Amino acid sequence: MKNTNQRKIFKQIIITGFGGQGIVLAGKIMGQAAALGDHMESTLIQSYGPESRGGACSAQVIISDTSISYPYVRSADILAAMSQGGYDKYIGMLKDDGILIVDQDLAKPHGFEREYVAIPSTRMAEELGRKMMANIIMIGCITAVTGALTLESARKTVSDSVPKGTEEMNVKAFSKGHDFGLSVLKSRQKKAAGITGAIS
Repeated sequence: MKNTNQRKIFKQIIITGFGGQGIVLAGKIMGQAAALGDHMESTLIQSYGPESRGGACSAQVIISDTSISYPYVRSADILAAMSQGGYDKYIGMLKDDGILIVDQDLAKPHGFEREYVAIPSTRMAEELGRKMMANIIMIGCITAVTGALTLESARKTVSDSVPKGTEEMNVKAFSKGHDFGLSVLKSRQKKAAGITGAIS
């Protein structure tokens, strides 16, 4: 077994929201994409609030290029919040240099002083005709912004994980989220280069 100090890749990820948003499925897709598509080690821990639908819900995913000795996230490199309650509960676990992504209509990061990504994932899913795909849109955005997964493995795992007959629709949702994430990165690069323009 490799020494854990030699790790090059070790991503601790929390996806949070409320029951019914497909939070655990999102975590499962990310973990499977890392393990089966990118040939990494991955773990998934899920937790629910007192109600399965409407209650607090989270998925903790760890992705590593060596064995993972402890499956719980100690401090998150990535926090994706799809509800205000989820943001409020887990923001304290995000590292100082961690990446925050929120559903901009459902979570407001009040008091968060650093740059973050706000994506209207639920609204985008509604525009596609299926609100339940907001989690897939979020996976696409996470993949683009963080590089935690390769595009190919994430897209294939989405297609393999959704109900039969909805594969094309879900892959389209994933691509929308991914394109949104890439546009955020591009606008940040322009800002860093001193080019004026709209910044998400």
